Amino acid sequence: MAKKTISIGIMCYNEEPNIPLVYKALSQIANKEKKYNFEFIFVDNCSTDSSRNEIEKIAKIDKRITGIFLSRNFGPEASSQASLDHATGDAFILYEGDMQDPADKITDFIREWEKGFDVVVGVRTSSEEGIFMSSIRRTYYKIFRAISNIDIPVNAGSFGLLDKKAMLAIKNLPEKYRFYRGLRAWIGFKTAFVIYKRRKRQRGKSSYNFFSYLHHAERSFFGFSYLPLDIIVYLGLFLVILSFIWILTYIFSYFFFGQNIENSRLILFAVIFFGGINLLAISIIGKYVQVMVEETKARPVYIVEKILKK
Repeated sequence: MAKKTISIGIMCYNEEPNIPLVYKALSQIANKEKKYNFEFIFVDNCSTDSSRNEIEKIAKIDKRITGIFLSRNFGPEASSQASLDHATGDAFILYEGDMQDPADKITDFIREWEKGFDVVVGVRTSSEEGIFMSSIRRTYYKIFRAISNIDIPVNAGSFGLLDKKAMLAIKNLPEKYRFYRGLRAWIGFKTAFVIYKRRKRQRGKSSYNFFSYLHHAERSFFGFSYLPLDIIVYLGLFLVILSFIWILTYIFSYFFFGQNIENSRLILFAVIFFGGINLLAISIIGKYVQVMVEETKARPVYIVEKILKK
């Protein structure tokens, strides 16, 4: 009976010092899991350091390695999609090249897969990151879970395993405005969870900053939740009723108490308040329109400059 193949997609952007370590760690796992064949798909998101050279070096000596070099930096979602598109295995594991997720947990993913689970999700119980970023990350996941139309576990990153049918389900989705973690939860299937502690980055410097996380959060919110639109509807209804009561109160005061309607400060406040509400509503609607525009353009999620395989 032919061995099953496990594909591991490694997302890389300026990970020059980590790529040899990633290769070594994944090779050790492959040597232990002898009943499976492995393929390692390194996706370089147009790094500005020597990440590409490091991938080319290991690709020359190991036929299990495929190097995917994108024509420019299309973002982390493009990297995950590129590795998914080029995976040929019976299972797919997504791994980030910064090595903050412990590679040895891949063995635990495989054990859960062998039990019959189609999706295995890595859940971070704690992190060695700074308190500020850890708090921001936890808060984001809680908010996203509360407002989204899917059930996504708190602190579940991209690190995890997909069976082939789950892999094909995500791969064949036509949408361009992608959020991998959300899509993984959306497709369903029998799911297991593996908990682990996320480590601090050992080498190199993260290309992510607060605004990068904010942009990522925006992608998830507007891709998997209609709550902002619902809030606009109910807030608009509330303000209309409030304004109507306000007008009636002034009319009543004028006719029954002779009070003049000349409160310029109150009127100015009302104009600013309702103007801000209108601007917020238009902005939220505009974000959803932006998603629609991106979808109708039908541009590819990424463009490959070169594929390297021994």
